[in-house]
Amino acid sequence: MGKKNKPQGRGVLATNRRARHDYKILDTYECGVVLLGTEIKSLREGKVSIADAFATVDNGEVWLHSLHIPEYSMGSWTNHSPKRTRKLLLHRNEIDSIMGKVRDGQRTLIPLKLYLSNGRVKLELGLAQGKQDYDKRQDIKRRTEEREIVRELGRRVKGIHA
Repeated sequence: MGKKNKPQGRGVLATNRRARHDYKILDTYECGVVLLGTEIKSLREGKVSIADAFATVDNGEVWLHSLHIPEYSMGSWTNHSPKRTRKLLLHRNEIDSIMGKVRDGQRTLIPLKLYLSNGRVKLELGLAQGKQDYDKRQDIKRRTEEREIVRELGRRVKGIHA
């Protein structure tokens, strides 16, 4: 009679805020993550860190390394290893495309966001190229200038209506 209440929306579990600062994101992919039961329960408690995580392509499969999901607090001997390597689920044509782009060593795969979608854990994976220090400074300068322009326009609009 009673249905289990599954979250239907998109609940963001973790975001990698440093990724867009340190890397230029060239393309993004949505992929599933193969997880164990205690990992899902730990994720639903909101415990996860994707700051140091990265993905590699090995033997035609994409693997996620260094994603830290702590052990489930109510788990027993069935608990998982917190930093185990996890398989990512992508379509074959996406994997082939990624393999071609990552092969030269100039680009890497960085997780951008981990979220729940219709009760399943999804990962937004970014194909990224590292930024140099001067690129980071230019981005900071550009954002500061845009912020000042918006602030000045707001002052002018207030001045006209006042």
